[in-house]
Parts: sequence; C-alpha cells; structure tokens
Amino acid sequence: MSLEVKDVFAGYYADINILQGVSVSAEKGRITIVIGANGVGKSTLFKVIYGFLKPHSGKIIYNDEEITGTNPYTISKKGISYIPQRRNIFPYLSVEENWEMGAWIFRKDKKRMKQRIKANYERFPTLGSKRKTDAGSLSGGEQRMVEIGRALMVDPDLILVDEPTAGLAPVVAKEIYSKLKQLNRVENKTILLVDQNIRQAMKIADYIYILELGKNKTQGSKAAFETDLKAMIKDWLF
Repeated sequence: MSLEVKDVFAGYYADINILQGVSVSAEKGRITIVIGANGVGKSTLFKVIYGFLKPHSGKIIYNDEEITGTNPYTISKKGISYIPQRRNIFPYLSVEENWEMGAWIFRKDKKRMKQRIKANYERFPTLGSKRKTDAGSLSGGEQRMVEIGRALMVDPDLILVDEPTAGLAPVVAKEIYSKLKQLNRVENKTILLVDQNIRQAMKIADYIYILELGKNKTQGSKAAFETDLKAMIKDWLF
C-alpha cells in the first residue's frame, strides 16, 4: 500500500464538512482516479492529503506512517508531489527556472538538480528549445508539462494530479494523459488523479473511486466499470 485515506471529514469551516467520511487508497505502481460532479470534494481531498487543509477527523497513512496534518514541505520530502488544477507556474521565470524552484528542498545540491533537469528534458523533449523562455508565454499544454516537470524534480513516488487537462484542447489533453501513463508504466510512479474527463481518465486508470456529495458512492477496477460506462456517467453526474 502506498497511500490510504481513512474516513476523512474535512472542510473550510469548523461546522461544515465537504468531505463526509471519505476513504480512498492508492496502491503503489497504479493509477487511481477519483471522479464525480463539481463540488463533491475532489480537490478538497487533495488539499487534505498534501497538508494544506487539516481534517476535522480521519487519518492519512503513507507507507505505513500517519501523515495527517503534516505540512506540505515535509510531505514533499516524504516523496509526494502535488499538481493543482489551477495553473501555478511562475510566468516570468523560464522553463528551467521553474524546474529549479521545484528543487527547493535540495537547492544547494547543484549536481542533483542538474540530473533532475536533464531527466525532465528527456521526458519533455519539446521544451528543450524553450529552456530559457518565460513559462507564461508557452501554450497551455506546454505550461502543464512545465508543472509536471517541476513536480518530478523531487523524484516522487506518489503524484497527486488535479484536473490535468482542464481548459486544454483534446489533442493536447491526449498528450498529457500519455505522459501520465508513461510516468506510471515506465517510471513506476504511483498516481492519484482527480478528473472530470471521465472517458480519457479511465483509459489510463487501474482503479476508480466515485464520490457523491462528499461521500464514497462506489469503487472498483476499470474492468468493472467498462461494460456500461455511458449509463454510469449519466447516473453519477445527473
């Protein structure tokens, strides 16, 4: 087991819980997706896991260690990276400078930093000619690659990815999903993915959780959901 969220209640006010007893597991080496309508608590779940939001109750266990309420800086050092839904690049820094920011926890280790940056150019060869370009001037898809690359600078075992293709053209979204699948299949990265692009996300998923009104509705392997996906989507979201 890599990550386990146990019976978490959480929200942004003391007397209001957006998450109402949510439990999710992300097993090592798998792509696990969490899907559901807007407002069911998907992004809140990630904020709780990464330490931006302390749960009112429940536990977060990572590699048999409880990390509930641990600050994001320490979470990162434990091998977890988080890619939020909203673009969070440094627009006036270059591609390479953005990646250097991702290496902040080992910023004095220049050799290690150079190795990680080199690995990113191998993952994202189209960014090689734009290493000195301000990230804010890149296309949406390229900016997403910069964000993914920055998250990879700490060489995480687990990556939390929130709505990776929101606002991107279908052809670009397809490339992003391909990169995520490659990170999982080739580099053995465990990925926990929140998404509303259900059809595309399910193509790369190993296991699926459905949330409804802040609670677990159902879960299962991809095979268990593939037989009547259209009817299930209608049931989940309407």
